[in-house]
Amino acid sequence: MIRPMIRRVVTGLDAHGKSTAIIDGPLPETHPSAMTAWHTPTIPADNSGTADVIPPFTLDLIHNGGTVFMLCRIPPGAGAPLHGTNTIDYLTIISGEITIELETGDVTLRPGDLCVDRGILHGWRNHGSEDAVYTVVTIPALPIGAGRTG
Repeated sequence: MIRPMIRRVVTGLDAHGKSTAIIDGPLPETHPSAMTAWHTPTIPADNSGTADVIPPFTLDLIHNGGTVFMLCRIPPGAGAPLHGTNTIDYLTIISGEITIELETGDVTLRPGDLCVDRGILHGWRNHGSEDAVYTVVTIPALPIGAGRTG
């Protein structure tokens, strides 16, 4: 399947201290289902510098104490089993449908929907006929319930 190029624009300061686009180009495809658009290793984030700080996605990346901004793609029939995270995640559904599986029932998210996942036990499943594409920002959070604690 040919995927459309996703453009990534990152702002910063030029050598003269003026605001500028320091990166303007395609989002590197570093993982088949989750491409990191930006990562900060600490909170608060350090906005100085011009380095491109996007390591390839791993599950450890979202639990390192910083933030992660990703573009995720889940093909039909695929998903993730029930799990918890020590994060708060902000999702925006771009295309397709994705179902968040919860202990008390499922919720299907469609294009334009926003989801705030607060680290609870949850799973993901694409029951649709096309890729589910969404963005997610993960931010460290204190654990709650039976979610991840380490």
